[in-house]
Amino acid sequence: MTEPLRRPAAYDAAGVEVHRPVPLVPRPTAPVAPVQLGGVPSVASVVLPDGSVVTGYAVTPAQPEPVATKPPVARAAVNIALGGVGFLAVCGGLFLLTAFISALTALVTQLVILAAVIFGGWVAVQVFSAGGHSSGTTVNIRKATFKRNHFHG
Repeated sequence: MTEPLRRPAAYDAAGVEVHRPVPLVPRPTAPVAPVQLGGVPSVASVVLPDGSVVTGYAVTPAQPEPVATKPPVARAAVNIALGGVGFLAVCGGLFLLTAFISALTALVTQLVILAAVIFGGWVAVQVFSAGGHSSGTTVNIRKATFKRNHFHG
């Protein structure tokens, strides 16, 4: 009658591996406390025109992420303003420095002029003094007498 079906010889080859499932033994775990998700959502029922009722959970529309608010003033403007404040501070310091240098220059100039006036006055007094110094060198040139740069003719 009917013969049982035989496998082809290719299936009886030694290269065929047979895998047998190994049952997984569940590990004992710690008891898990039930988590309440803020209450049960409401179930909505809709009656279609043909009379059938569809029931399901209401889907809340996805809320877009809030847009980051821009500061009222741009960072570049703040940086420029701070740079201006720093520049003004430096300019004030440079103004004080130049004022100090010009005052120092005026002081040195006045000291040099004062020294020239004092030294020149001393020289003038030494040259033009008509003191009675008789201890000078007398030189006779062509019958003229010079005594300490004074001509006695």
